[in-house]
Amino acid sequence: MRTAPPLRALSALPDNAAEPGITPLIHAEITDPLHEPNWDQWISAHQEATIFHTSAWARVLVETYGHLPRYLRLVANNQPIALIPMMEVRTSLTPARGICLPFTDYCAPLRLTSFGSALIISKLRQLARERCWRYFELRDASLLPEGAGVAESYFGHILDLTAGAGILESNYSPAVGRALRKAQRHRLVASICTSAEATCQFYRLHVRTRRKHGVPPQPFAFFRNIHKYIIEPGNGFVVLVTSGETPVAAAMFFKFGSQAIYKFGASDERWQQLRGNNVAIAEGIKCLCASGVESLHFGRTDRANDGLRRFKLSWGTREHEICYGKYSVSADTWTEGHKPSSTLHNRVFRNLPAPVNRLAGALLYPYLD
Repeated sequence: MRTAPPLRALSALPDNAAEPGITPLIHAEITDPLHEPNWDQWISAHQEATIFHTSAWARVLVETYGHLPRYLRLVANNQPIALIPMMEVRTSLTPARGICLPFTDYCAPLRLTSFGSALIISKLRQLARERCWRYFELRDASLLPEGAGVAESYFGHILDLTAGAGILESNYSPAVGRALRKAQRHRLVASICTSAEATCQFYRLHVRTRRKHGVPPQPFAFFRNIHKYIIEPGNGFVVLVTSGETPVAAAMFFKFGSQAIYKFGASDERWQQLRGNNVAIAEGIKCLCASGVESLHFGRTDRANDGLRRFKLSWGTREHEICYGKYSVSADTWTEGHKPSSTLHNRVFRNLPAPVNRLAGALLYPYLD
Protein backbone atom coordinates (compact mmCIF):
# COMPACT_ATOMS: atom_id res chain seq x y z
CA MET A 1 0.00 0.00 0.00
CA ARG A 2 1.43 3.33 -1.02
CA THR A 3 1.16 6.20 1.40
CA ALA A 4 1.74 9.87 0.76
CA PRO A 5 1.72 13.01 2.85
CA PRO A 6 -1.52 14.99 2.63
CA LEU A 7 -1.69 17.37 -0.31
CA ARG A 8 -1.55 20.99 0.76
CA ALA A 9 -2.13 24.10 -1.31
CA LEU A 10 1.04 25.99 -2.13
CA SER A 11 1.07 29.53 -0.84
CA ALA A 12 1.17 32.44 -3.25
CA LEU A 13 4.36 34.33 -3.87
CA PRO A 14 4.24 37.94 -2.72
CA ASP A 15 4.23 40.63 -5.38
CA ASN A 16 7.86 41.54 -4.82
CA ALA A 17 8.96 37.92 -5.45
CA ALA A 18 7.83 38.00 -9.05
CA GLU A 19 10.40 38.51 -11.77
CA PRO A 20 10.73 41.82 -13.61
CA GLY A 21 7.69 42.52 -15.75
CA ILE A 22 5.36 40.37 -13.62
CA THR A 23 3.29 42.62 -11.37
CA PRO A 24 0.21 40.56 -10.48
CA LEU A 25 0.14 38.14 -7.60
CA ILE A 26 1.27 34.71 -8.80
CA HIS A 27 -0.38 31.62 -7.34
CA ALA A 28 0.82 28.06 -7.72
CA GLU A 29 -1.68 25.26 -7.59
CA ILE A 30 -1.53 21.50 -7.92
CA THR A 31 -3.93 20.00 -10.42
CA ASP A 32 -4.86 16.59 -11.77
CA PRO A 33 -5.69 16.33 -15.49
CA LEU A 34 -7.83 13.27 -14.82
CA HIS A 35 -10.31 15.40 -12.90
CA GLU A 36 -10.52 18.38 -15.25
CA PRO A 37 -12.98 17.66 -18.08
CA ASN A 38 -11.68 20.49 -20.29
CA TRP A 39 -8.00 19.67 -19.81
CA ASP A 40 -7.17 18.63 -23.37
CA GLN A 41 -9.15 21.51 -24.83
CA TRP A 42 -7.14 23.93 -22.70
CA ILE A 43 -3.70 22.58 -23.58
CA SER A 44 -4.56 22.24 -27.28
CA ALA A 45 -4.39 26.03 -27.54
CA HIS A 46 -0.66 25.86 -26.84
CA GLN A 47 1.43 25.20 -29.96
CA GLU A 48 4.03 23.17 -28.03
CA ALA A 49 1.50 20.78 -26.47
CA THR A 50 2.15 17.13 -27.26
CA ILE A 51 0.45 13.84 -26.48
CA PHE A 52 2.55 13.74 -23.29
CA HIS A 53 0.70 16.78 -21.90
CA THR A 54 -2.72 15.21 -22.40
CA SER A 55 -5.01 13.61 -19.87
CA ALA A 56 -4.79 10.40 -21.92
CA TRP A 57 -1.06 9.96 -21.29
CA ALA A 58 -1.58 10.80 -17.61
CA ARG A 59 -4.26 8.13 -17.41
CA VAL A 60 -1.98 5.54 -19.02
CA LEU A 61 0.69 6.20 -16.37
CA VAL A 62 -1.77 6.28 -13.48
CA GLU A 63 -3.71 3.14 -14.40
CA THR A 64 -0.62 1.13 -15.35
CA TYR A 65 1.73 2.07 -12.53
CA GLY A 66 -0.34 3.90 -9.91
CA HIS A 67 1.68 7.12 -10.11
CA LEU A 68 0.10 10.26 -8.62
CA PRO A 69 -0.51 13.32 -10.84
CA ARG A 70 0.97 16.45 -9.27
CA TYR A 71 0.84 18.88 -12.18
CA LEU A 72 2.04 22.35 -11.20
CA ARG A 73 0.06 25.25 -12.65
CA LEU A 74 0.95 28.90 -12.14
CA VAL A 75 -1.92 31.37 -12.27
CA ALA A 76 -1.99 35.18 -12.46
CA ASN A 77 -5.27 37.14 -12.28
CA ASN A 78 -7.16 33.82 -12.52
CA GLN A 79 -5.43 32.99 -15.82
CA PRO A 80 -2.95 30.09 -16.20
CA ILE A 81 0.50 31.26 -17.24
CA ALA A 82 2.52 28.04 -16.96
CA LEU A 83 2.04 24.29 -16.61
CA ILE A 84 4.64 21.72 -15.58
CA PRO A 85 3.37 18.12 -15.78
CA MET A 86 4.69 16.12 -12.83
CA MET A 87 4.04 12.60 -11.60
CA GLU A 88 4.83 11.52 -8.07
CA VAL A 89 6.54 8.11 -8.10
CA ARG A 90 6.22 6.56 -4.66
CA THR A 91 6.90 2.88 -3.99
CA SER A 92 7.84 0.73 -1.01
CA LEU A 93 11.36 0.09 -2.39
CA THR A 94 12.36 3.42 -3.94
CA PRO A 95 12.49 7.00 -2.67
CA ALA A 96 9.59 9.30 -3.48
CA ARG A 97 10.38 11.61 -6.37
CA GLY A 98 8.70 13.84 -8.92
CA ILE A 99 9.22 13.10 -12.62
CA CYS A 100 8.17 15.16 -15.64
CA LEU A 101 7.09 12.59 -16.86
CA PRO A 102 7.80 8.85 -16.36
CA PHE A 103 8.39 6.75 -19.51
CA THR A 104 8.33 9.95 -21.54
CA ASP A 105 11.08 10.85 -24.01
CA TYR A 106 10.74 14.60 -23.49
CA CYS A 107 8.22 16.92 -21.86
CA ALA A 108 8.64 20.69 -22.04
CA PRO A 109 6.70 22.97 -19.69
CA LEU A 110 3.85 24.87 -21.32
CA ARG A 111 4.47 28.55 -20.71
CA LEU A 112 1.86 31.12 -21.63
CA THR A 113 3.96 34.17 -20.84
CA SER A 114 7.55 35.19 -21.38
CA PHE A 115 8.61 35.45 -17.73
CA GLY A 116 11.72 33.54 -16.63
CA SER A 117 12.09 30.17 -15.01
CA ALA A 118 13.21 31.11 -11.47
CA LEU A 119 9.64 31.47 -10.23
CA ILE A 120 8.67 28.03 -11.56
CA ILE A 121 11.74 26.36 -10.06
CA SER A 122 11.03 28.02 -6.71
CA LYS A 123 7.55 26.52 -6.67
CA LEU A 124 8.84 23.11 -7.76
CA ARG A 125 11.32 23.13 -4.87
CA GLN A 126 8.50 24.01 -2.50
CA LEU A 127 6.32 21.24 -3.89
CA ALA A 128 9.18 18.74 -3.55
CA ARG A 129 9.72 19.64 0.11
CA GLU A 130 6.02 19.45 0.93
CA ARG A 131 5.67 16.07 -0.81
CA CYS A 132 8.88 14.70 0.79
CA TRP A 133 10.49 13.98 -2.57
CA ARG A 134 14.18 13.10 -2.64
CA TYR A 135 14.47 14.84 -6.00
CA PHE A 136 12.51 16.01 -8.99
CA GLU A 137 13.46 15.54 -12.64
CA LEU A 138 12.63 17.69 -15.65
CA ARG A 139 12.79 16.07 -19.08
CA ASP A 140 13.52 19.31 -20.85
CA ALA A 141 16.27 21.90 -20.33
CA SER A 142 14.27 25.11 -20.78
CA LEU A 143 13.85 25.69 -17.02
CA LEU A 144 17.41 24.84 -16.01
CA PRO A 145 19.39 27.82 -14.70
CA GLU A 146 22.64 28.71 -16.43
CA GLY A 147 25.47 26.49 -15.24
CA ALA A 148 23.18 23.80 -13.83
CA GLY A 149 24.42 20.24 -14.18
CA VAL A 150 22.68 17.96 -16.67
CA ALA A 151 21.49 14.62 -15.33
CA GLU A 152 21.12 12.88 -18.70
CA SER A 153 21.63 13.90 -22.31
CA TYR A 154 20.24 12.35 -25.48
CA PHE A 155 19.86 13.09 -29.16
CA GLY A 156 16.43 13.96 -30.50
CA HIS A 157 15.37 14.00 -34.15
CA ILE A 158 12.48 15.94 -35.68
CA LEU A 159 11.08 15.62 -39.19
CA ASP A 160 9.20 18.59 -40.69
CA LEU A 161 6.16 17.10 -42.43
CA THR A 162 4.81 20.29 -43.98
CA ALA A 163 6.49 19.64 -47.34
CA GLY A 164 4.31 16.58 -47.92
CA ALA A 165 5.04 12.87 -48.25
CA GLY A 166 6.28 13.06 -51.85
CA ILE A 167 8.98 15.65 -51.23
CA LEU A 168 9.97 14.01 -47.95
CA GLU A 169 10.48 10.70 -49.71
CA SER A 170 12.88 12.33 -52.16
CA ASN A 171 14.96 13.52 -49.19
CA TYR A 172 15.41 10.08 -47.65
CA SER A 173 18.98 8.83 -47.69
CA PRO A 174 20.06 6.33 -50.37
CA ALA A 175 20.16 3.64 -47.67
CA VAL A 176 16.49 4.21 -46.84
CA GLY A 177 15.59 4.15 -50.53
CA ARG A 178 17.38 0.83 -51.01
CA ALA A 179 15.68 -0.65 -47.95
CA LEU A 180 12.21 0.37 -49.17
CA ARG A 181 12.85 -1.03 -52.64
CA LYS A 182 14.06 -4.30 -51.14
CA ALA A 183 10.93 -4.55 -48.99
CA GLN A 184 8.81 -3.89 -52.07
CA ARG A 185 10.54 -6.68 -53.98
CA HIS A 186 9.75 -9.07 -51.13
CA ARG A 187 6.13 -7.87 -51.15
CA LEU A 188 5.94 -6.65 -47.59
CA VAL A 189 2.58 -5.05 -46.86
CA ALA A 190 2.07 -2.18 -44.39
CA SER A 191 -1.30 -1.48 -42.79
CA ILE A 192 -2.46 1.39 -40.57
CA CYS A 193 -4.25 -0.27 -37.66
CA THR A 194 -6.18 0.91 -34.61
CA SER A 195 -7.61 -2.40 -33.40
CA ALA A 196 -6.86 -4.10 -30.10
CA GLU A 197 -5.57 -7.09 -32.04
CA ALA A 198 -3.00 -4.91 -33.81
CA THR A 199 -1.76 -3.73 -30.40
CA CYS A 200 -1.45 -7.37 -29.33
CA GLN A 201 0.53 -8.18 -32.49
CA PHE A 202 2.75 -5.17 -31.85
CA TYR A 203 3.34 -6.36 -28.29
CA ARG A 204 4.45 -9.80 -29.39
CA LEU A 205 7.07 -8.17 -31.62
CA HIS A 206 7.97 -5.76 -28.81
CA VAL A 207 8.77 -8.67 -26.49
CA ARG A 208 11.12 -10.14 -29.09
CA THR A 209 12.83 -6.80 -29.70
CA ARG A 210 13.36 -6.03 -26.02
CA ARG A 211 14.82 -9.48 -25.42
CA LYS A 212 17.22 -8.98 -28.33
CA HIS A 213 18.37 -5.70 -26.74
CA GLY A 214 18.75 -7.30 -23.32
CA VAL A 215 16.00 -5.42 -21.49
CA PRO A 216 12.62 -6.63 -20.21
CA PRO A 217 9.48 -5.46 -22.02
CA GLN A 218 7.00 -3.05 -20.55
CA PRO A 219 4.02 -4.96 -19.10
CA PHE A 220 1.18 -5.66 -21.48
CA ALA A 221 -1.11 -3.51 -19.30
CA PHE A 222 0.89 -0.47 -20.43
CA PHE A 223 0.08 -1.13 -24.08
CA ARG A 224 -3.49 -2.15 -23.32
CA ASN A 225 -4.00 1.26 -21.69
CA ILE A 226 -2.25 3.00 -24.59
CA HIS A 227 -4.75 1.39 -26.94
CA LYS A 228 -7.70 2.25 -24.72
CA TYR A 229 -6.84 5.89 -24.03
CA ILE A 230 -4.71 6.98 -26.99
CA ILE A 231 -5.18 4.79 -30.06
CA GLU A 232 -8.90 4.00 -29.79
CA PRO A 233 -9.90 7.69 -29.34
CA GLY A 234 -7.94 8.59 -32.48
CA ASN A 235 -4.66 9.97 -31.12
CA GLY A 236 -2.44 7.16 -32.31
CA PHE A 237 -2.09 4.12 -34.53
CA VAL A 238 -0.01 1.04 -35.18
CA VAL A 239 1.68 0.37 -38.50
CA LEU A 240 1.79 -3.39 -38.95
CA VAL A 241 4.10 -4.84 -41.62
CA THR A 242 3.49 -8.38 -42.79
CA SER A 243 5.06 -10.91 -45.12
CA GLY A 244 2.13 -12.99 -46.23
CA GLU A 245 0.30 -13.75 -42.98
CA THR A 246 3.37 -13.20 -40.76
CA PRO A 247 3.89 -9.93 -38.86
CA VAL A 248 7.56 -8.98 -39.30
CA ALA A 249 7.68 -5.39 -37.98
CA ALA A 250 5.50 -2.75 -36.37
CA ALA A 251 5.65 0.86 -35.24
CA MET A 252 3.49 2.83 -32.83
CA PHE A 253 2.81 6.53 -33.43
CA PHE A 254 1.08 9.07 -31.18
CA LYS A 255 -0.29 12.42 -32.33
CA PHE A 256 -1.87 15.47 -30.76
CA GLY A 257 -2.59 18.73 -32.53
CA SER A 258 0.14 19.42 -35.07
CA GLN A 259 2.77 17.19 -33.46
CA ALA A 260 3.40 13.45 -33.53
CA ILE A 261 5.96 11.05 -32.09
CA TYR A 262 7.30 7.73 -33.28
CA LYS A 263 7.10 6.17 -29.82
CA PHE A 264 7.90 2.49 -30.29
CA GLY A 265 9.32 0.26 -32.98
CA ALA A 266 9.48 -3.53 -32.93
CA SER A 267 10.39 -6.34 -35.28
CA ASP A 268 11.07 -10.03 -35.62
CA GLU A 269 14.86 -10.36 -35.96
CA ARG A 270 14.42 -13.47 -38.11
CA TRP A 271 13.00 -11.24 -40.87
CA GLN A 272 15.28 -8.27 -40.29
CA GLN A 273 16.90 -8.53 -43.74
CA LEU A 274 13.57 -7.61 -45.34
CA ARG A 275 13.74 -4.10 -43.80
CA GLY A 276 10.26 -4.10 -42.31
CA ASN A 277 11.16 -1.32 -39.85
CA ASN A 278 11.83 1.05 -42.74
CA VAL A 279 8.47 0.22 -44.28
CA ALA A 280 6.67 0.84 -40.97
CA ILE A 281 8.20 4.30 -40.55
CA ALA A 282 7.64 5.30 -44.18
CA GLU A 283 3.97 4.28 -43.98
CA GLY A 284 3.57 6.13 -40.68
CA ILE A 285 5.00 9.30 -42.23
CA LYS A 286 2.54 9.06 -45.14
CA CYS A 287 -0.39 8.65 -42.77
CA LEU A 288 0.66 11.60 -40.61
CA CYS A 289 1.15 13.85 -43.63
CA ALA A 290 -2.32 12.95 -44.89
CA SER A 291 -3.85 13.82 -41.51
CA GLY A 292 -2.30 17.29 -41.44
CA VAL A 293 0.34 16.70 -38.75
CA GLU A 294 3.21 19.16 -39.16
CA SER A 295 6.12 17.53 -37.32
CA LEU A 296 7.22 14.05 -36.29
CA HIS A 297 9.58 13.46 -33.37
CA PHE A 298 11.58 10.23 -33.49
CA GLY A 299 12.03 10.05 -29.71
CA ARG A 300 15.24 10.10 -27.72
CA THR A 301 18.41 8.27 -28.70
CA ASP A 302 21.26 7.31 -26.38
CA ARG A 303 24.44 9.14 -27.28
CA ALA A 304 26.31 5.84 -27.41
CA ASN A 305 23.89 4.33 -29.95
CA ASP A 306 25.50 5.66 -33.11
CA GLY A 307 23.71 3.17 -35.35
CA LEU A 308 20.26 4.30 -34.23
CA ARG A 309 21.33 7.92 -34.52
CA ARG A 310 22.41 7.44 -38.14
CA PHE A 311 19.18 5.57 -38.87
CA LYS A 312 17.05 8.48 -37.63
CA LEU A 313 19.15 11.04 -39.47
CA SER A 314 18.70 9.04 -42.69
CA TRP A 315 15.05 10.14 -42.86
CA GLY A 316 16.00 13.80 -43.30
CA THR A 317 15.45 14.76 -39.68
CA ARG A 318 16.87 17.72 -37.80
CA GLU A 319 18.96 16.71 -34.80
CA HIS A 320 18.77 18.44 -31.43
CA GLU A 321 19.79 17.77 -27.84
CA ILE A 322 17.43 16.52 -25.15
CA CYS A 323 18.73 17.29 -21.65
CA TYR A 324 17.21 16.19 -18.33
CA GLY A 325 17.66 18.19 -15.15
CA LYS A 326 17.62 16.51 -11.74
CA TYR A 327 17.26 18.60 -8.58
CA SER A 328 18.34 17.06 -5.28
CA VAL A 329 16.17 18.41 -2.47
CA SER A 330 18.56 17.53 0.38
CA ALA A 331 21.62 18.92 -1.41
CA ASP A 332 19.65 21.91 -2.71
CA THR A 333 21.37 21.71 -6.09
CA TRP A 334 21.11 20.39 -9.64
CA THR A 335 23.02 17.14 -9.95
CA GLU A 336 24.99 15.68 -12.83
CA GLY A 337 24.17 12.12 -13.78
CA HIS A 338 26.45 9.22 -14.52
CA LYS A 339 24.75 6.36 -16.34
CA PRO A 340 26.03 2.90 -15.35
CA SER A 341 28.42 1.41 -17.89
CA SER A 342 27.92 -2.24 -16.96
CA THR A 343 26.09 -4.38 -19.52
CA LEU A 344 25.77 -7.46 -17.33
CA HIS A 345 22.03 -6.99 -16.92
CA ASN A 346 21.65 -6.84 -20.71
CA ARG A 347 23.33 -10.22 -21.08
CA VAL A 348 21.11 -11.67 -18.35
CA PHE A 349 17.82 -10.46 -19.87
CA ARG A 350 18.95 -11.42 -23.38
CA ASN A 351 19.27 -15.05 -22.29
CA LEU A 352 16.09 -15.33 -20.26
CA PRO A 353 13.10 -17.16 -21.80
CA ALA A 354 10.47 -14.77 -23.16
CA PRO A 355 7.85 -15.57 -20.44
CA VAL A 356 10.42 -14.89 -17.71
CA ASN A 357 11.41 -11.65 -19.42
CA ARG A 358 7.77 -10.56 -19.47
CA LEU A 359 7.39 -11.39 -15.80
CA ALA A 360 10.55 -9.42 -15.00
CA GLY A 361 9.14 -6.41 -16.82
CA ALA A 362 5.83 -6.61 -14.96
CA LEU A 363 7.68 -6.73 -11.63
CA LEU A 364 10.35 -4.09 -12.35
CA TYR A 365 8.66 -1.29 -14.26
CA PRO A 366 6.39 -0.06 -11.43
CA TYR A 367 9.61 0.92 -9.60
CA LEU A 368 11.18 2.64 -12.61
CA ASP A 369 10.48 5.89 -14.39
